[in-house]
Order: sequence, then structure tokens, then C-alpha cells
Amino acid sequence: MMMFAAPELTAQVFAQLPERYRLAGRPSDWTIGKERSDLHSFLEGPAFDRDGNLFVADIPFGRIFRIGTDGAFELFVEYDGEPNGLAIHRDGTLYVADHRRGLLTIDSRTREVRTRLARVRREGFKGLNDLTFAANGDLYFTDQGQTGLHDPTGRVYRLTAADQLTCLVDNVPSPNGLALAPGDRALYLAVTRANQIWRIPLHADGSVFRVGLFLQLQGGLTGPDGLAVDAEGNLVVCHCGLGTVWVFSRIGEPLYRIRSAAGIDTTNAAFGGPDDRTLYVTESESGSILAVPLPVPGRTLFSHG
Repeated sequence: MMMFAAPELTAQVFAQLPERYRLAGRPSDWTIGKERSDLHSFLEGPAFDRDGNLFVADIPFGRIFRIGTDGAFELFVEYDGEPNGLAIHRDGTLYVADHRRGLLTIDSRTREVRTRLARVRREGFKGLNDLTFAANGDLYFTDQGQTGLHDPTGRVYRLTAADQLTCLVDNVPSPNGLALAPGDRALYLAVTRANQIWRIPLHADGSVFRVGLFLQLQGGLTGPDGLAVDAEGNLVVCHCGLGTVWVFSRIGEPLYRIRSAAGIDTTNAAFGGPDDRTLYVTESESGSILAVPLPVPGRTLFSHG
């Protein structure tokens, strides 16, 4: 439960998915079991490249868009999958957490889609959701599938730069967004169906210990989704179904409540702009990219090289 009131800001619309890319009425397996089956799109996974272009995924229709600094959308790639989280390696390769196909890569020049990891120990994933790089090149990603309080078996993996795969936790009721604290000594994890944020301390040897509940949220039709961290270690939490993005201090005090100027499905966020002081948010109900300036710049990520 929220214990403190937070000053309010409003994220304004920076860009909207053009009408020509809205596919309402096209069937998609991804919508099975969802309240709405007529989605025009569902934008998630914002990630900036070195040139300031913003990449976002459209899960139900297997599309990834590139948005220029002027807000113009370009269909970057379309393929047979369900791309969710995106992260850009320092060599420019786009990594994709695909709900259907596993961990993928896309060459930024040729736009070729390749499978990086389709399964683990000869078993398929439940359904990958999000991913983030550490400074040493290790990749952390969540395997959410349809887990929840009824089935707390979601997993978080680490794939090292040396290609070693480790399951860090396997008892999560819907692991979603994730972000590393400065120094990469702890991993924040959005646990959507429990409306929680977990904090996962990381040993120097890569093992985890004393996993704890960092934040207990309330309300919303979905729960916490994407996460981001700024240069001071403050945590950004996108509360999907509440039309809100929270900013918490490194000790869990609410600093800001950022309200959406569009719909309520605030799904993911990334820092960008010339000085990394603007927070860009995917709002999936309206197919919008929101933007709000913040006083602290985003953490300098490995993916920005």
C-alpha cells in the first residue's frame, strides 16, 4: 500500500501509431484470453539506439517500429512472432524477448531476425517478456508465460557474455519488467499479478540471495510492468491499467506520480533525449508514446555503449 503522497506530473503525447499501422480486426493468437480481442496494436519494450531512434515492439502482430527524433514511425521489421521486450547491445544488435519464439536477435543493418535461444534444457520457455543488459554484457530476462498467483512458477534467467545460462529464481507469480540498480549489485523485478516489485541482490559470483519484497503497489487493472533506473538509483515503475508511472527513491519513497495524458495501459519506459533526462513511455491502449522531462537523467546503460 502506498504510504506517502507523491507530487504529480503529466506525461504528454510525443507520438502516436499512424492509422495505416493500426490493425484492428486482424486476428492474433496473442489476444486469446484477453478482455479485448480487437486490438489495433500493443506497444511495449522501448529502447533507444545511439542515434536517438526509439524502437518499440508490437506484440500481437509481430512488428517492431523505429521512431525518429521527430516522432515519425517506420516499420523496422515484421515477422512470425510476438516481440515483447527489447534491448540494444553495445554492438548495435537488437535483442528481443519474444513470447512465442524465445530470445531473438535482429541485425540493425540487414534487419535479419535470428534465434538466439529457443529453449532451455530441451524444454520450451513459458513465454519470454522483458530483458536488460548489465555493464559486463550479461543479459537478464524474464520468462512469464501465463503464470500468476495461481501458478507462481515464472522464472528469471541470466545469460552471461560467455554464453552460460542460469535460472536465478523460479517461483515468481508473473515476472515482467526488470532493471539493474547502479553497480549491477541488485536486480529489480516487476511481479505483475502480485502487484509487487521484488529486489534480488546479486553476489559477486552471480548467485542470488535474500530476495525481498521492495514495493507493494495497489490498484490498476493489470499491475507493474516495465521498469527503468536513473543515474541516482531511483526506480521507475510503469503501472499498467492505472495510467500511471511511479518514480521511487532507492529506498522506496515515492518521488513522483506521472499520469498518462492518453490511455491507462502504461506498459514500459526508457530514458532518452539529448541529455537522457526525458522519460518516454509506451501507452498501449491508445498506441501512443508519452514523454515527460525529469530532473535526473537515466542510468547510462550498457546498451547505449
